[in-house]
Amino acid sequence: MSGNEAKTRKDIIDKRLQDAGWNVNDRSQVIEEFDVEIDKNLIGVSEPKSPYAKSHFCDYVLLNKNGEPLAVVEAKSSNKDPNIGKEQARQYAVRLYNKYKTVMPYVFYTNGNDIYFWDTENYPPRKVVGFAKREDLERLVFLNENRKALSHELINTHIAGRPYQIAAIRSVLEEIENKKRKFLLVMATGTGKTRTCAALIDVLSKANWCQRVLFLVDRIALQEQTINAFKEFLPNLPLFPKQDEKVIAKDRRLYVMTHQTMLNILENDNNPLSPHFFDLVIVDESHRSI
Repeated sequence: MSGNEAKTRKDIIDKRLQDAGWNVNDRSQVIEEFDVEIDKNLIGVSEPKSPYAKSHFCDYVLLNKNGEPLAVVEAKSSNKDPNIGKEQARQYAVRLYNKYKTVMPYVFYTNGNDIYFWDTENYPPRKVVGFAKREDLERLVFLNENRKALSHELINTHIAGRPYQIAAIRSVLEEIENKKRKFLLVMATGTGKTRTCAALIDVLSKANWCQRVLFLVDRIALQEQTINAFKEFLPNLPLFPKQDEKVIAKDRRLYVMTHQTMLNILENDNNPLSPHFFDLVIVDESHRSI
């Protein structure tokens, strides 16, 4: 490890892990310089084809409550491109999976300033603004292990039963199973946008594709309308905010907030939410609010 990388880890990465609730000094949570044994039968890692065949010290391994690997973190110095560590980190994750036979660890690679998150079995890497908390990663493991095929899930037509609503929902569900992450629904006023979203949330929640949903609106009046609608359409999903709630609760399934309220929470020094808190974000009236 170079001096620059050591300084980056000590001055920046350790702090950003601590901000996400990881105690880097507690070996029941984080192990630094984890010795990942080499499996020469591993495709793409066996010598001499892989440039990482002799590299077997993972910078950080994040552990679950049972002491098993949840994620690996590959660190590079702040003056380097973090993507240099992308493939190296993936191979560490594969080795850990082969060793422990539990779950495929998630991958983070970073230069301290930029952090990338990679669910290697489901999605390509994406840039994130911070590390995940332990409970975030454990929730992702649960969802990945328990999700059902969306093609087999029925849409609740009592919530959204018009043919175009069903077609819109089914189209989104198909693309989710095709590993897409972003969708745009264009619907005219009066065509039941809230009902369509409620029915989509209903399917994804029952099929274990999401546990926490954020629904963003651009006006308080729309927030009140949406809350009332969700109380009717999704009565079994605990909702935030309830009447007069000012402090954000972390134990709900469905959050309906204005953009400004959400920005105030995120910009607060005591922000209780991690960047990985929500599984699904829906932006209402996105043509005028993003």
